[in-house]
Amino acid sequence: MAKLFGTNGIRGVFGETLTLDFISEIALSLATYFRKGQILVGFDGRDSSIIISKIVCSALNSAGLDCAIAGLIPTPCLQYSTKNLGYQGGIMITASHNPPQYNGIKPTAKDGVEISRDDELKVEEIYFKKKWKITPQNLGITKKTENTVETYLKGIKSQVNAQKIKSRKFRIVLDLGNGAQAVAAPRLCKELGCIVIKVNENIDGSFSGRGSEPTPQNLQILSKTVIDSKADLGVAFDGDGDRSIFCDNTGEILTGDCSALLLSQFLLEKNPKSKIVTTMNSTSRIEDIAARTKSKVIRTKVGSVEVSREMVFSKALIGFEENGGFMYAKHNQVRDGAMTMAIALDLLAASKKSISDELALLPSSFTTKGKVECTKGEATKIIQMLNKENYKKDTTDGIKIIFDKLNWVMVRPSGTEPIVRIYAESDSQQNLEALFTKYMEKIKSILAR
Repeated sequence: MAKLFGTNGIRGVFGETLTLDFISEIALSLATYFRKGQILVGFDGRDSSIIISKIVCSALNSAGLDCAIAGLIPTPCLQYSTKNLGYQGGIMITASHNPPQYNGIKPTAKDGVEISRDDELKVEEIYFKKKWKITPQNLGITKKTENTVETYLKGIKSQVNAQKIKSRKFRIVLDLGNGAQAVAAPRLCKELGCIVIKVNENIDGSFSGRGSEPTPQNLQILSKTVIDSKADLGVAFDGDGDRSIFCDNTGEILTGDCSALLLSQFLLEKNPKSKIVTTMNSTSRIEDIAARTKSKVIRTKVGSVEVSREMVFSKALIGFEENGGFMYAKHNQVRDGAMTMAIALDLLAASKKSISDELALLPSSFTTKGKVECTKGEATKIIQMLNKENYKKDTTDGIKIIFDKLNWVMVRPSGTEPIVRIYAESDSQQNLEALFTKYMEKIKSILAR
């Protein structure tokens, strides 16, 4: 089990668990792991990100590795540029959707995908044994690079019918969440001929607009703006821009599962007999979508690293998580909020229907999720107690209690925060609410004992 890496990179509260010394030593460990440069370094808009990036670059240089500072960019921009501009690896300074006081380090391999779980353990071994290489006589250098966003957007546009999208002159509302996609997504939309209306567009390390994580509860301004402006689509991004949540033309906020079904169906119709990788906690309806094109679904543990690396291994076309993380292998096998948005625009350009009309043709998906604060020990206790229930269970990742194909509950401890997450799917909204309420009460009862 990893001790430092969580579900997605290393994260902590800056100045507390994420101290300057720790950052320096982790960067030295990554330098030893990468062995040689150049390493591409980027960061999100958090207040501590620039400081951390300077420490990371200094540590890389002290180990003899050259690095290039890309500045403030979305995580998928760093990943795509690492692969396509020939870097030996990448390091993104971000805590994704975590609260403002957090920050983190997310390493990317030469192939533009997060390093594997095995490689995370190798980095940790270097860190704990302090097997760093430091080269006082052969220091590396740091330079700036300014072509990452341009490279990234050019790559996205090459994967869609840009001319057809331009011809439709879509009206799109972007809730940028005061995050890193503010430097890329609006530019992409304008280059695709869209009329762009922006919400929370100013980069702000405190995420003062609506927080760093887009949720149905904090996207009401996006919904209202879509309705008021008669937009074709609304899109909200998380703090580092690798996830996107859609709002349809009626103002309805879609779950990540729902948008993934929509995009998967569109892509599979053009690419039958493909593979789709998704996590244990995403909708079971994806199997129905896959069956229509004789495609195969592969399930993994929760975490974009798990999905991405399985996509590389199995040569899958699509990957997704229920949280709005969608991956398209022809671009890169990582979550990418802007690429996901471009695919949605491509779908609209190819269709004579609105997003809401397209959604109406999908199998109904009723899913929800929640969270409860608890310690690791309490999370273990919850899972142990639920494991005693007399239903079919899967303990690959936390515990998933399966009543039938369309009715299940899953509980797992978060890899990034001191909480336990609860997911559920059912065959109707009424049954979903009853099922979710029942298990939330059970969990709270277990914690109260």
